[in-house]
Amino acid sequence: MHDDRPALRVRLARAFQRLTARPGALLARFFGRRHDAARTATLDPLFDPTLYLYRNRSRLPNTVMRLAIALSIPLSMLLLAPFARAALPIERIQLPPGFHIEVLSDDVPAAREMTLSPQGILYVGSMDSRVYALELRDGRAVKRHVVASGLTMPVGVAWRDGALYISAVSSIVRLDGIDTHLDDPPKPAVVTASLPDSRHHGWKFIAFGPDGKLYVPQGAPCNVCLPANDPQRTHYAMIGRMDPDGTHYETLARGVRNTVGFAWHPRTHELWFTDNGRDMLGDDIPSDKLNRLPRAGLDFGFPYCHGGDVSDPEFGKDHPCSGFTPPVAQLGAHVAALGMRFYTGAMFPPEYRDSIFIAEHGSWNRSKKSGYRVVRVSVDADGKNAKQQVFAQGWLNADETQWGRPADVLPLPDGSLLISDDYAGAIYRVTYSKP
Repeated sequence: MHDDRPALRVRLARAFQRLTARPGALLARFFGRRHDAARTATLDPLFDPTLYLYRNRSRLPNTVMRLAIALSIPLSMLLLAPFARAALPIERIQLPPGFHIEVLSDDVPAAREMTLSPQGILYVGSMDSRVYALELRDGRAVKRHVVASGLTMPVGVAWRDGALYISAVSSIVRLDGIDTHLDDPPKPAVVTASLPDSRHHGWKFIAFGPDGKLYVPQGAPCNVCLPANDPQRTHYAMIGRMDPDGTHYETLARGVRNTVGFAWHPRTHELWFTDNGRDMLGDDIPSDKLNRLPRAGLDFGFPYCHGGDVSDPEFGKDHPCSGFTPPVAQLGAHVAALGMRFYTGAMFPPEYRDSIFIAEHGSWNRSKKSGYRVVRVSVDADGKNAKQQVFAQGWLNADETQWGRPADVLPLPDGSLLISDDYAGAIYRVTYSKP
């Protein structure tokens, strides 16, 4: 048996966020932060009223904090516990003809990056403190395990030589021989503990490249800035790589505001990645990006240029966008493009081969929400002729509320496609049969 309390805790917290959306917005405005009710009601971990109170606890009088805690816990437990295991409305998801979607598991709270071991164990990072393992059999999850806990936003997971590597903001840790110790996981071994400790864009998607190196990005510690301690932009807003033992960490690409998804082209082995654009320039600019890194050392523009064509009003002077590497494709403003993978399976129609699937987590501060879907990008290997189309949508309701937020995608060896959802705490499986 597994412990249901973490899933219950996440669901209760989410429902409480809805109840406190209005008071949360008022508190935020009172303490000087631009915050609207629509943004507060969103369940992005960075912008909900519960976390706002926690992160600003040093600025709030103790009486305010005590009152919030005293009211929130019994109220949420009393009103919301009976609804903790409501079925997900998977029938709302719209797919192209012949495609089908099902819930693989609805018990993976705050699910983010996924990786699969050769033995068929699906490992899932999260935005809370835990890492999960799902035993898969015939396209079904037959057992769930918690293989790590107490970590700081362990979003990223990567598999290599019998070990699971996990990102934890300022550190990378490793679980050796984990496939055969799911019920008694080993103590995490520290690979490195020298990464920046900023939590703003500090969670990390990680993956091993064709060169055997572990690729570890570092997001900007802000919406838009040029850190005084990093004028060359080699420690923040970058993509780096290191040896599996944590040594020889080097910068490969600069000017990358926040990438939370990347993969290597199956034929050229070049790195491709998503990048989230800055906020507070309006609803429609700048666009999130799909980028390609044909060689090390390229500069993608942040904080001077955004979306490939928007000069930053504060930092852009004397740094024209023409001086930076342009994107392969503009994905749309504020869609929050996260996990991405190339599709190399045989289950889907032939035209899907080598396409890129991208999970769009969805906007948090746009007046009309965007994203909340999975898109497919077909593009030449050299980055030309990119075409984007919606593959899966329906997590965003007509009334602008949402019941799910795609966070990552992962093709399985049988050709099906997994989608993680950190809002619903779920993993979905998409299959195809000719109509």
